[in-house]
Amino acid sequence: MAELLYRLGKTAARRAWLVILAWVLALSGAAGAYVAWSGELTTSFDIPGLPSSEVVDDLQKGLPDLAGGSGTIAFQTEDGTPLSAAQKKEIKALISSAEDLPDVATVTDPFQTEAQRTAQAEKVTAGLAQLEAGRTQLDRAQGKLDKAQTDLDAARKQLKAAGLPSTELDAQQAALDKQQAKLDDSAADLKANTTKAENGAELLELSEEIRMVSADGSAALVNVAYSVGRLEMSEETKKATVDHFTDIPIDGVEVGVSADISQETPNPVGPGEIVGVGVAAVVLLVMLGTIIGAAVPLVTALTGVGIGALGALSLSGVLQMASMTPILGLMLGLAVGIDYSLFILNRHRKQLLHGSDVTESIALANGTAGTAVVFAGSTVIVALVALNMTGIPFLGLMGSVGAACVAIAVLVAITLAPAVLGLVGGRIVSKRARKKVAQQDEAEAHAKPISTGRAVITVVAAVVALLALAVPALDMRLGLPDGGSEPEGSLARTAYTITEDSFGAGANGPLLVAADLPEGLSEAAVQQNQLTVAKALADLDDVRAVAPAAVSKDGRTAAFQVIPEHGPNSVSTNELVNAIRDMPAVNGDITLGVAGATAVAIDVSQGLNDVLLPYLGVVVGLSLLILILVFRSLLVPLIATGGFVLSLLATYGVVVAVFQKGVGADLLNIDSTGPILSFLPILLVGILFGLAMDYQLFLASGMREAYVHGDPARVAVARGFRAGRSVVIAAGLIMVSVFGGFVFAESVMIRSMGFGLALGVLLDAFIVRMLLMPALMHLLGSSAWWLPKWLDRILPNVDVEGAALERAHPDAAVTEEPVERKTVSV
Repeated sequence: MAELLYRLGKTAARRAWLVILAWVLALSGAAGAYVAWSGELTTSFDIPGLPSSEVVDDLQKGLPDLAGGSGTIAFQTEDGTPLSAAQKKEIKALISSAEDLPDVATVTDPFQTEAQRTAQAEKVTAGLAQLEAGRTQLDRAQGKLDKAQTDLDAARKQLKAAGLPSTELDAQQAALDKQQAKLDDSAADLKANTTKAENGAELLELSEEIRMVSADGSAALVNVAYSVGRLEMSEETKKATVDHFTDIPIDGVEVGVSADISQETPNPVGPGEIVGVGVAAVVLLVMLGTIIGAAVPLVTALTGVGIGALGALSLSGVLQMASMTPILGLMLGLAVGIDYSLFILNRHRKQLLHGSDVTESIALANGTAGTAVVFAGSTVIVALVALNMTGIPFLGLMGSVGAACVAIAVLVAITLAPAVLGLVGGRIVSKRARKKVAQQDEAEAHAKPISTGRAVITVVAAVVALLALAVPALDMRLGLPDGGSEPEGSLARTAYTITEDSFGAGANGPLLVAADLPEGLSEAAVQQNQLTVAKALADLDDVRAVAPAAVSKDGRTAAFQVIPEHGPNSVSTNELVNAIRDMPAVNGDITLGVAGATAVAIDVSQGLNDVLLPYLGVVVGLSLLILILVFRSLLVPLIATGGFVLSLLATYGVVVAVFQKGVGADLLNIDSTGPILSFLPILLVGILFGLAMDYQLFLASGMREAYVHGDPARVAVARGFRAGRSVVIAAGLIMVSVFGGFVFAESVMIRSMGFGLALGVLLDAFIVRMLLMPALMHLLGSSAWWLPKWLDRILPNVDVEGAALERAHPDAAVTEEPVERKTVSV
């Protein structure tokens, strides 16, 4: 591979304009594909086979009106006074005209609903009073009939005693029997009606806390139901609804729209991201010393990320793509694109400082550092592609797009970067750098290993620090963002706050419970079963109210709305969903299922949590094989992987502390805390493992190169570390700045992802790779490079350091003052 990359680099340098033109055409093609085929991104997440999805499928058959998407519009007076008649009239007008909006099935009028609720309660009360009066009247009639029967029985007895026939009394008895039959029928009807009324009254009592207008009359909730499912709702449909209710303000009324329909596709590029790239430019300028040198990695990275991001977006017209997918590709493509070009440029720069020919130096840098870039990129790609093994479509697509962006970054680094370097020529090296090269060579040549005591202290301190940071991860809770996590002042946050303050926290996360009723039930039996199920649900902990929502025409499916005591992302609501699912069949034959946005979010989080450890095992196993192949050692890959696990746990801990517990949240302008984004932990595994192995590769390959060239093991660690630390420090700072720029985005999903990636790189690059790994390598000595002889014989020699290539092209290689080395067999 090294020889192939050498030739590729030389060709690119010699035919620079042709290579640049090819990449410009590729960028233009990606832009054209974006314009032609791009579609909508979704902010909803789903996993096939979820318990909540199965319930929705069942509802689609029996109660299709409840299976579609929905959203809530919240209105509240600004001064807290009850809504006036004029304000209500304007809200009603918006409701009436909203039914003509795209995909809208029904719009609930809260004032009409509350009026109907009040009327129904009054009707039930009046009905019960009427039934009681009927019972009294029936009792009186029964008393009179009983007295007539007693008199008739006495007369019959007297006639019998006198020996006279009682035939004439038979007609009277028949009349009395007929009257008794009518009274019995009336009593049966009265009993059935009383039972129905009492059941209705009890159901009304159970649903008393479910309101559409607040108790003080200052707030109202308008529910919008759609004819299409949650995942099928288009952005045009959502925007049409939002615009309809917000474009024309109502005097004195604040309006909010629930996150289901108001959450917009996040903008991937903002001031924070631009600042991050600016910081990366400053780091490059400080390291390389020339503006031209700093510009090369930026230009090549932006080219690659433009192709990757636009290409990903062009697929959104044919694939259901989460809004985070192209953003992840943008993050990764930008960060690794700068780093990979920097690694090649840094090797080329060193060679130029030692007098190498420009073209030969580019070719050799591409063959040596480029080989390392290919293998480093391979670890990232393996980790990201492995996301498809989770069986979660949206996560697999995110991984595939991220892997494609990384692959493009690798191709750009080994083709476009050499072409640009060929055009730049020797101007990439400053005069100041040429003067200092001798001093740097002297320092690297006489690098001394650290003391064993210092190595021990470093290992203990690093491990203790990382474990201490990891402690909060023990309390990690996963979830999807709700309105409460949206930015202050947004429509979603406003709706969430109005609902919580005026209707209770649980009203923000209602549960839809479906009951499978027995076949062939009468109307009265259906109602009785509804009450039985409602009472069983109401008896559960943390249930505030239960209301029957609908019954299918065949009477087989009944739906209920359950309002929890607490919000959708609370622990108690999560436990309530599980408690409903764990309930034994009501009455022995009525099974329950839970759906709704809250249940979906819980299911998605649980599904992602279930695949986290298996995914980690797959990624680590595959990458260990790559590292064993590269380093021809068993312990070095184990050190690399163990260090990564420590940095990953520490990253989890700090993310939980900031985004879930609120520690230091004010410093990042985070005004609300909650569960960690459900797919963040698994994404951090895939991305950070690949990036961690990048730095491991660039540091440890230098150590191995020094070791196989004859340096004692501990000296080789010092020489390799000194040779690679500057580029790893710069690369780490660049990634931290690029990822850190996303911390200041508006979307909480982007913020938590940017923070997690920036922190993970910071901990892994500067604590694990720069401190822990060299210290452990020092303590292990030559045993760090141990490999069983049988395994050494069967492993191919990939020569990631490019030693064979340097021997084949000595004129372009970096020359150093000779130092005394001892021969070591590997």
